[in-house]
Amino acid sequence: MQHADALYLFNAGRNHAAYQLLGAHPGAEGTTFRVWAPNAARVSVVGDFNGWHGEVHALQAIGDSGIWSGTIAEAVPGSLYRFEIINRHTGDKLIKTDPYARGFEHRPGSAAYVVAPSAHVWDDGQWLAERAAWDWQRAPVNIYEVHAGSWMRHPDGTPYLWRELAERLIPYAVAQGYTHLELLPITEHPLDESWGYQTTGYFASTSRYGSPDDLRAFIDACHQAGLGVLLDWVPGHFPQDDWALARFDGTALYEHEDPRLGLHADWGTHIFNYGRHEVRSFLLSSAHWWLSEFHFDGLRVDAVASMLYLDYSRKAGEWLPNKHGGRENLEAIEFLKELNAMVHAEFPGALTIAEESTAWPLVSRPTYLGGLGFSMKWNMGWMNDSLRYFARDPIHRRWHHDELTFGQVYAYSENYVLPFSHDEVVHGKGSLLGKMPGDDWQRFANLRLLLAWQMLTPGKKLMFMGSEFGQQREWSEARELDWALAGKVPNAGVHRLSGDLNRLYRDLPALHAQDFEALGFEWIDCHDAEHSVLAWLRWGRDGSFVVVAANFTPQPQHDYRLGVPVAGEYVEVLNTDSAFYGGSNLGNGGILTAVEGEWMRRPANIVVTMPPLGVVVLQRAPG
Repeated sequence: MQHADALYLFNAGRNHAAYQLLGAHPGAEGTTFRVWAPNAARVSVVGDFNGWHGEVHALQAIGDSGIWSGTIAEAVPGSLYRFEIINRHTGDKLIKTDPYARGFEHRPGSAAYVVAPSAHVWDDGQWLAERAAWDWQRAPVNIYEVHAGSWMRHPDGTPYLWRELAERLIPYAVAQGYTHLELLPITEHPLDESWGYQTTGYFASTSRYGSPDDLRAFIDACHQAGLGVLLDWVPGHFPQDDWALARFDGTALYEHEDPRLGLHADWGTHIFNYGRHEVRSFLLSSAHWWLSEFHFDGLRVDAVASMLYLDYSRKAGEWLPNKHGGRENLEAIEFLKELNAMVHAEFPGALTIAEESTAWPLVSRPTYLGGLGFSMKWNMGWMNDSLRYFARDPIHRRWHHDELTFGQVYAYSENYVLPFSHDEVVHGKGSLLGKMPGDDWQRFANLRLLLAWQMLTPGKKLMFMGSEFGQQREWSEARELDWALAGKVPNAGVHRLSGDLNRLYRDLPALHAQDFEALGFEWIDCHDAEHSVLAWLRWGRDGSFVVVAANFTPQPQHDYRLGVPVAGEYVEVLNTDSAFYGGSNLGNGGILTAVEGEWMRRPANIVVTMPPLGVVVLQRAPG
């Protein structure tokens, strides 16, 4: 792209690769610095190459673009730097980091450093080609959500670096049957306790786990092992740190001046001004950077609801309506549409997934149909209903049957992901296991039942690390998971079940090919609230099917008759009550025979044993 074109597109809000224009670019004659600061009287680069003196290396304004530029021979890869900005209205001097910086010194330091061009040689061409032709709507998508710094650590408590993590996390995720990793934000952030959600470096991978090329090597290794990698990305807000984006040139540049538009009181963060062209170029370029330069396979976009509504978490009088008098953030809506259109056009097969917790329509429908254009949306309603139901004592569940069945009313209105995410195992909520009622046996049986409920229900899947083996303590970013539990009874049984469920979901088209289509699901019986029993069919596009029967009480159900599509022999392919998983081993060994005879509006019927707090999955016997 020509320099003049890049400037024009940046100021017009349509430069998707503004990182090629702005930031620090080392070359043969030194490093060229460019920064957008339209309200500055003077901009200088200060760094370890000039004693941090602002009088030494002043930049020059490029016309009326608001961008300042200059080349400094003494600045080389590894040099630390900041921008010294003098506001033209007040004369105030501000010391700011580079919004387009590609690397930052290790916390608690906050200076950027000049990053050399990448030396990583990618070896994932086949993966990217296959991804471009991937029919993700009809493929298994099973996401393992990971906080890189606390999945596993060295004995001294220090986190693994990316290359070390690759040696452990990748084979583990592959062996467990996941299709994707989703990394909690790895964009640079000053505070460990924010988990990355208060980003200060939108183009910089955090220095906590190694260099940018170390991250590239990790993603490359994932692709070669058959794992996709998604990035949790945060365009909804940014922190108020005075050395970062906030009031960058002495004015509200990236945010709104009016706190009724520009401040998230709950989080103590600023809201981006999505109506400002250069801010849109900044955010779109950040998304483009991670997908292009790091080969991420998609973005999970955080806190979309907070972007869509001007009155999000605000009382009357604390927000300003849009030009039509409504509560919708029109500029944010257009930004999200443009983001999704860019991703789908320029990165075929890459996913965009919205964390959106309201009833906003058409979140995962194409923009040309009036939608926001996301590939998928988290199903927060299903998650909340499911956890509320499972927290109940089984004796009371008969009165709350609809908490499980209601989800099918809206299940195909969006392309849903069924999430059990990090948000459900922090801030006093306890672990998934900790939410389960009853004695130890019942708690583990309920957890096995919950994992099966997720994997056998229509929708793509997401599980936060540790829940797959029954982590007992609430998650903390300050320590690794309790891996010692994973190999001990009864956690080891949960761990084995989680892997078997993942592989069953992956291998059987009936369990994934029609996740987003009503034709892929039928209730056999959703009315037996008295026994807290549910039974349903999952269908593949090829006519294959499985029968799922779930008992949500500790009382076994013997000689339970179910209607099925055809007579013949069936085999139990999974039973969460198997002794192999830590259960009581009550089930349906061997061959079961369905006989002709209408039952539950089906032409054939079969008699099964339903184990306590268990799920059985039946498939037609081969041959």
